[in-house]
Amino acid sequence: MSTNSSVQPVSPVSELLSNTTCQLEEDLSISFSIIFMTVGILSNSLAIAILMKAYQRFRQKYKSSFLLLASALVITDFFGHLINGTIAVFVYASDKDWIYFDKSNILCSIFGICMVFSGLCPLFLGSLMAIERCIGVTKPIFHSTKITTKHVKMMLSGVCFFAVFVALLPILGHRDYKIQASRTWCFYKTDQIKDWEDRFYLLLFAFLGLLALGVSFVCNAITGISLLKVKFRSQQHRQGRSHHFEMVIQLLGIMCVSCICWSPFLVTMASIGMNIQDFKDSCERTLFTLRMATWNQILDPWVYILLRKAVLRNLYVCTRRCCGVHVISLHVWELSSIKNSLKVAAISDLPVTEKVTQQTST
Repeated sequence: MSTNSSVQPVSPVSELLSNTTCQLEEDLSISFSIIFMTVGILSNSLAIAILMKAYQRFRQKYKSSFLLLASALVITDFFGHLINGTIAVFVYASDKDWIYFDKSNILCSIFGICMVFSGLCPLFLGSLMAIERCIGVTKPIFHSTKITTKHVKMMLSGVCFFAVFVALLPILGHRDYKIQASRTWCFYKTDQIKDWEDRFYLLLFAFLGLLALGVSFVCNAITGISLLKVKFRSQQHRQGRSHHFEMVIQLLGIMCVSCICWSPFLVTMASIGMNIQDFKDSCERTLFTLRMATWNQILDPWVYILLRKAVLRNLYVCTRRCCGVHVISLHVWELSSIKNSLKVAAISDLPVTEKVTQQTST
């Protein structure tokens, strides 16, 4: 077999190769793939260990909808890094010779499906967590009586199945995922798009991702405003408000990380789908935005790891020392975020009559 890269043997997979190439530093690309995979797996493994420890310590662990959704998000990120990272490292180790090791295009199809699923599913889960917390704050009675753990599991399953369906759309439509110009990853067709179906896949992916970010922003804004109104209106029930504020801080962290990491890639895919941007002129930029999106799965678990009692308290003390004034009025964080999530979930499962009697007695 000739080593001349300008002459490729005739093979069915050669039709899936992009006609353009990215001039990138190979060593830099390999290092990025290894770093992304290693750090992502370690970060999500640590978060999963924390969640598993919380499951073992508390009997009411299965009643916490927030903890259930958080676990699903971290597990999705973990397997996304494990599968996509392993395939990427294998591609680099094989000198990106897709014609040699993937003649039937099976590996590229698996890679593309995992890329789409691991991209959309965490965004969907983040928006679902924001919706759940918004209902819990604004409509607590409805949340405690109508939204049970069974309903949350059904919504979680629906989100995962919908993400799988979107990822399988090209396969169901007898289309193939295409090897991108850098020859390091597979995705929808982004080069020389002439078919409306190829544009539809790109626009659908970008629309669903941006919609999930928009829903998260609106729900978190409503939740934050509602909590601020309660704070200024009454100084009672500080522990409950402390728990809500802590969870909102975590949700805001997830939303900010998702927006910063995913927005460039989603906007790029939308621009290519609408023919506003030519992929030939943005190959390096697209790969850079993809790496930014990959960092989202690395940073998500650290939102739960870092935004806990000790870290928040130290940040508050450092802020007061640096500014020299009383910047913000924070209550003492009596429990960590996971403990608070489980505690409020247990309270929310009380019968409605008991809650009504408690309200009338006050």
